[in-house]
Amino acid sequence: MFHFDNDLVFGFMVFAIPIIAIAGGITAGIVRTLGQQRLAELAARERLAAIERGIDPSKLPPPPSLGGASTFMASNDPRHRAQGLMIGGLVTLAVGIGLSVLIWTNSEESHGWAVGLIPGLVGVALLLSAWIVWPKGSNGGMAAPGR
Repeated sequence: MFHFDNDLVFGFMVFAIPIIAIAGGITAGIVRTLGQQRLAELAARERLAAIERGIDPSKLPPPPSLGGASTFMASNDPRHRAQGLMIGGLVTLAVGIGLSVLIWTNSEESHGWAVGLIPGLVGVALLLSAWIVWPKGSNGGMAAPGR
């Protein structure tokens, strides 16, 4: 009879989770790229068919780009960049505070809570950089953070 060792199973699970996450991320990127390429190919075919029917090409909508400025991270809009920094800063700051509280309440170590200072200060730095990069002046009706 085969007997499972709990430590062995736990060891496999510890390494299986990041491997599955990395493989899933790579697979999602490949699927997204193939989908964008297929969309661009179909748009080009539709454009050629419209031109063959005698429609003026200048009256057709522009063809879709393959992940250019249409994606969130590739956008040149400074508000998107600042918003991304703000979201990252808030999440990282919350992780730092949560980690500090968790270690402070569950540890006999007197200064163990200081471990949460590292992600907390990274979060503060991201929030500060979001405030620095936020477009000043006319901002399209959006209020800048902290104002």
